[in-house]
This record gives sequence, structure tokens and C-alpha cells, in this order.
Amino acid sequence: MLDAPLGGPVCRACWSAVRLCTPPFCRTCGDPLPSWRVVSLALEQCARCRRHPPLFHAGRTAGEYEGTLRDILQAFKYDDRRALARPLGALLRAAGADLLRGADCVVPVPLHAWRRLGRGFNQADALARQLGAPVVRALSRTRATPPQTGLTAAARRHNVRGAFRISPLLSRRARARWLAARTVLLVDDVRTTGATLSACAAVLLDAGAREVRILTVARAAPPAAAATRTA
Repeated sequence: MLDAPLGGPVCRACWSAVRLCTPPFCRTCGDPLPSWRVVSLALEQCARCRRHPPLFHAGRTAGEYEGTLRDILQAFKYDDRRALARPLGALLRAAGADLLRGADCVVPVPLHAWRRLGRGFNQADALARQLGAPVVRALSRTRATPPQTGLTAAARRHNVRGAFRISPLLSRRARARWLAARTVLLVDDVRTTGATLSACAAVLLDAGAREVRILTVARAAPPAAAATRTA
């Protein structure tokens, strides 16, 4: 049902059903932590970031990739509901206010050219344009990787290894202006293990970025965790 104030084919009741992430958060990846009582205040990090520190410096996600939010994101990506970029962007701005503060530019995670052609647009790019900061399409995909869905964390890292580079369309002047010693906010729709975002962060850091932050609409449980929860 259309709800005009939200600018998309989702009713107000469904937006209200979205389960947002609430603090406390891991100061590195932004995942919600169970309680400050069981977390070292000195670290403020989840177990995964303590075991395997990611390449990005800080992260945040708006909600959980389940129920209504999953349905909304799938409609946005696969059913060409591009009007949903605006309300989803509002979720991102609210969740990522601290990350947007001080960011020099926003970089969307790129789609491979063939996948973008088939889908008609890049959902990460559409979201990035809702954030009010300069959007720099600094990255491109070097190959069309198989979907990450269902892959283990190790398989995801292998799948995207070497899959990104600085876009050949980014001029040397633009690279110096937006990346060299700059704080970059990397945007995507869903984060699971962070393998894709880490691969993109590595390229941006190699290009001279001082700091890479990540912001996503939703976070999905890694396959192993999802299997344990549903077993």
C-alpha cells in the first residue's frame, strides 16, 4: 500500500516494524553489543573485531536484515522500487550521523557493469546520494563475483579478493582531492561478514585514504551464526 509521506510502496505500519539496531555498539564495526556489563569499556569491541581487526576504522548499520527490512531491501534492489532510496537514506542518516560528521566524501560499493546493466541501477549509489555529502564513485569491480549469499566468511573473503580497484574513470586530480589523506565513508545496503567492505577499504587505503568508515542499511547474521540460531 502506498504511503505518500514515505515516498515509496511501503505502509507506515511496515516501516514501524523495522527492527533498528540499538546501543551499545562495537566501536569498530558498529554491531550491537549484548550489554555494557559484559564488554570491556576499554575495548568496546565485539569478539570478532578483537580476533580479526578489520581494515575499516568505524562502522554502523541501521537495522537487522530480517522481516520487514529484508523485504523492503529486496523490493528496492530486485523489483526496481527506486523510490525506497529516500526513506532508506533517512535510516542511514540517522544511524550514521557520527560517521558522516567529518567524512570528506561518500563512496558507494560498486556493482560489476553487467550486474548493474541487468538491475538497472546500483543500490549502494542510490543510497549514497541520500546522505548529503559529496558522492565519489572511486571504485570499480574488476570481475563479476558470484553472489555472497550462503558462503562462509572465509569463502566470502576469497570470493572478493582482488575484485575491486580504483575506478579508471577517476582522474588523478579527483583522486588527490577526495582520497589522499581523506576520511571516506563507504556505503552499501547489507553487511554480513564485512568481506566486501573490507576488500573495498583495502583499495581505498592503498590509494591514500587516511580513514575508511562503513555505513549499511542492514546487517545479516553470518551463515554459521544463522544456522546455529535456527537449529
